[in-house]
Amino acid sequence: MFKKTIFISLISAALFFQGCGNKEKSKDSAEESSVTKSNTMISTNEYVLTSTDNKAYTVKKEADGFTLENAKGKVIIFDIFATWCPPCQASATHLTSLQEKYKDDLVVIGVTIEDGISNDALKEFKKQYNAQYTIVNSSENRRLVDEVATALEMGERFPIPIMAMYKDGKLINHYIGEVQEEFVESDIKQALGK
Repeated sequence: MFKKTIFISLISAALFFQGCGNKEKSKDSAEESSVTKSNTMISTNEYVLTSTDNKAYTVKKEADGFTLENAKGKVIIFDIFATWCPPCQASATHLTSLQEKYKDDLVVIGVTIEDGISNDALKEFKKQYNAQYTIVNSSENRRLVDEVATALEMGERFPIPIMAMYKDGKLINHYIGEVQEEFVESDIKQALGK
C-alpha cells in the first residue's frame, strides 16, 4: 500500500510539473515568435547580420539548415570563430583562398563569438590574418551561433572554430578546429557538382 501511495504521488507530481512546463513553454514560444528590431518585425528564424563594412546580410533558418538571402545555388560557409583563437587565425588564410577560388559559387561569412568586440578589432584581425571574406559583427551573432551549434548537436559549450557548410538550406558538412583546405575544397566541389 505504501509503495502504491508513493507511486501515485510521484505520478501526480510529474504531471503537475509537466503541466507547468508546458504553460511556460507556450508562453515563451509566443514571446519568441518574433523579435522587434528598428520597428521591423523579424521572425526568430531570421538573422540580420551586419558586416564590418556595414553591409547587411539576412540569414534564414530552414528545416534542414540555413540560407543566405540572394545566394541561391551557392555554397555558404559560416566560420564561427574568435580573434584570439590560434586555430581560427590559421583558418582565415585558407578561407580566403577558397573564397578567391570559388568567388562566384561560394560565400564565406565569419561569425565572431566575441560579444562587444569593435569593428576596428575585427578589421585588424582581417588585416593581420588575411581574412579577405565577410566578417559580421552584430547583436544577432550569438543567436545565430547558438542555432548553428544546436543544429549540429554541439551542446552549449562547443569548441571553435566551427565551419558549417550549407547549400540551399541543406547541411553539406561541418568541421571543428583547424581543417586542411583540401578537405573543405573537396566538399565545395562535390556540393557544386564539379
